[in-house]
This record gives sequence, C-alpha cells and structure tokens, in this order.
Amino acid sequence: MCALKLISNAVPKVTDKTFKRKYIALGRVVTHWEDIMGEKMAQVAQPLKIRYRKPKRKSDKAEATLEVAVSSAQASLLIMQKGILLEKINHIFGEQWITDIKFIHNPANIEFKAPKAEKILPEDKKTVLKHMLDVVEDAEIKERLARMGKSVLSE
Repeated sequence: MCALKLISNAVPKVTDKTFKRKYIALGRVVTHWEDIMGEKMAQVAQPLKIRYRKPKRKSDKAEATLEVAVSSAQASLLIMQKGILLEKINHIFGEQWITDIKFIHNPANIEFKAPKAEKILPEDKKTVLKHMLDVVEDAEIKERLARMGKSVLSE
C-alpha cells in the first residue's frame, strides 16, 4: 500500500522551474510598465506575454520575446524605439534577458484600463497586515504581498 501525500507538497516541486522566471518576469514588466514606456505610451500599449525559445545548442542563451498589444499607428512609433525599450526592460532585470519585442496589433478604439486608485486601509487593518508581513524577508515579495493584502482587506 502506498501512503497518501498532500498535493501541496508536490506542486511547488513540479511547477518551480516552469513558472519561476516566466511569471515573475512578466510581473516585473507590468509593475514597471510606465517607467519602461513613458506615461503616454503606457496608456496605449499593454504587455501581453513573454514567449521563450530554448537554445538549439547548450552554449547559446535562451531567447525571450515580449509581446505588446498596441494599435497599428502606435506600433509604428514603438518599432523605432525598440532598442531603447529593450535597454530599459533589461535594466530592470539586470541582464540581457528579453531579446526582442513583438507588437501585436489591436484595434485603435480599444482602451486599456488604467490601474484603479489605491484604497485607504484603516489603521487597525494596516497593523494586522504589517504584523503578518514581518516574517517575510524578501523586500520585493513583501511589497507585492502588502499590495495584495491591502486589496483583500479593503474589500
């Protein structure tokens, strides 16, 4: 007979390598989107996904392409700035990680929703959240958990 094991023990081991960089990378791009694109362009362009291509040889580096949704008119402007955008994105990662940007054309009449205004938490809930996050050591994870906690506790 085999013993039953919790699925929660197995999931991190299985998904760790697959999701580790892919979704963290896209999260960083989304978090810093206005810094990368500038205030005006961030309103008309939206990061969609990152596509990875494994290297053909072990000595080669994997390639990653960021897909960005944008209208045809704005895409022509952004194509001219592709090199600068790649520099800004890779500056965030601290290495040459994103190798290309592909612009996916969306109709011009579709607007991207701006992030909602941050809700204010009462002091008692702020204290509870701060107490919960005291055990988290990583500053970036702590900051993201704090934003998520504010969102959950404010509703």
